[in-house]
Amino acid sequence: MARMQLTKKGHACVRLTKDGRTLVIDPGGFSEPDAAVGADAVLVTHEHPDHFDEGRLRAALDASPGAEIWSPLSVADQISAAFPGRVHTVGDGDTFEAAGFAVEAHGTWHAVIHPDLPRVTNVGYVVDGEVFHPGDALTVPERPVRTLLLPVHAPWNKVADVVDYLRAVGPEQAYAVHDSLLSDTGLGLYRRLLGPDGIGVGKAAYDRLAPGASVTV
Repeated sequence: MARMQLTKKGHACVRLTKDGRTLVIDPGGFSEPDAAVGADAVLVTHEHPDHFDEGRLRAALDASPGAEIWSPLSVADQISAAFPGRVHTVGDGDTFEAAGFAVEAHGTWHAVIHPDLPRVTNVGYVVDGEVFHPGDALTVPERPVRTLLLPVHAPWNKVADVVDYLRAVGPEQAYAVHDSLLSDTGLGLYRRLLGPDGIGVGKAAYDRLAPGASVTV
């Protein structure tokens, strides 16, 4: 299978490009306004506004008339009328092809923020059997993945959770996402904790890409 170019966008958003086609995951309100423009397909993990922004989706679908969206029902219910025939509902265990990428859906629920707050659905995505974006959950996919997009900082996690999750998934490489609330000091702290001289995260190498930076995965 062809390798992909992964480009980090703001917060939890990434772009994957292969064979001239582009898949974007979670172009939310903390990512760039044009984060999804040029996408052939968009995946949304859940309904929270830092992952799902209708304006960014509209910009993407207006720019690319053939572009489509895959999301859990909670998101699809909000946007299906705006994008008739272009929104597909997915849930845990589903497999599908989006713009030439093979995608598997893993997980059902968003991580607990606080018992007083209702949980929402959350679907993580394995793309081409290589890259896993879990959204806002610590879902361990039921298959090995080489690259994990690791949510490093959120109201629902702490460092111990991040370390244990990275050990449980066991990727070769982890790249930070869900990081826009961290200062440069905080980003440096995570780099030290999760790096080779830190706590220890098994075989995984950890790195953070600055928004706009790309790697081949």
